[in-house]
Amino acid sequence: MNIKTVFKLATGLILFSLFFSCSEPVPQRPNILFIMSDDHAYQAISAYSDELIQTPNIDRLAKEGAIFTRATVTNSICAPSRAVLLTGKHSFINGKVDNVMPFDWDQPNFPKLMQANGYQTAMIGKIHLDGIPQGFDFSMVLPGQGNYYNPDFLIEGERVRKEGYVSDIITETTLDWLKNKRDPKKPFCVLYHHKAPHREWEPAERHFREFTQKTFREPATLFDDYEGRGTAAKTAEMNILKHQNWAGDSKLYPEVMNELGIQETSGWGINAFNSNTGRMDAEQKAAWDSVFMLRVHRKIKSDFMKVKLCNSIVDEPRGILC
Repeated sequence: MNIKTVFKLATGLILFSLFFSCSEPVPQRPNILFIMSDDHAYQAISAYSDELIQTPNIDRLAKEGAIFTRATVTNSICAPSRAVLLTGKHSFINGKVDNVMPFDWDQPNFPKLMQANGYQTAMIGKIHLDGIPQGFDFSMVLPGQGNYYNPDFLIEGERVRKEGYVSDIITETTLDWLKNKRDPKKPFCVLYHHKAPHREWEPAERHFREFTQKTFREPATLFDDYEGRGTAAKTAEMNILKHQNWAGDSKLYPEVMNELGIQETSGWGINAFNSNTGRMDAEQKAAWDSVFMLRVHRKIKSDFMKVKLCNSIVDEPRGILC
């Protein structure tokens, strides 16, 4: 075999290998499902602790994926945190520094980049940013904070009222888009954003009675006076008496608050609660009243009187049972 023949064979083998390596299918780009639950403390995820609640589906994600035991955020407040996630910019750069400042949807965001690279995108649920979302082939978002019962949604900018419970509607719409509405030939990126469990904590009817049968350990900080604590701890609006003492958060009806001599102190106003329960139909409201008016109120009134008696005996509160 002469040198020319060897060269031809070698060249043929190289071309053969290049042909098959180039003809291999391009690896499929991953689909992306981004799930956000609003104000969801790690203590309310049983992958971290099952003392308060059981969350088996989230726990499965943790078991098959990863959990964080240490983490920091660029901005933890509601709307600014979403602006940071969308843009990858600090709040002072993307312009959304608080819940009041407007958000500029014209600026670049990662869904726009996904679209430009062949992805089909959707945003479904809560975004709490004014304006019509940009960067999405489909969007159905709650205006502002949204409502738990029979909420309004902005569907491609058009306001539509949906009957049902907000978490169910968001989930069903997301599943329907994934199964029936998207182009199956394209990879997808879906932002699946829940309102729950953001205050004012209105559960679905199927969960009403479950937690009336449970007893929870009194938090060590329930009567914390914040002495020696930092400014953030003192000023965070998470105090039960000062910030969550209104009908929507405490689940006390205005007439019961008046009967117990409890003043509304949060500044949100009891009308916020009435506007949410006002969205319930007659059947939903009757189910709510049967638990919160007849059972929860009776317990709260009884315990409140015990605390009032304790406080008349001792210098400072010592808990529900004194």
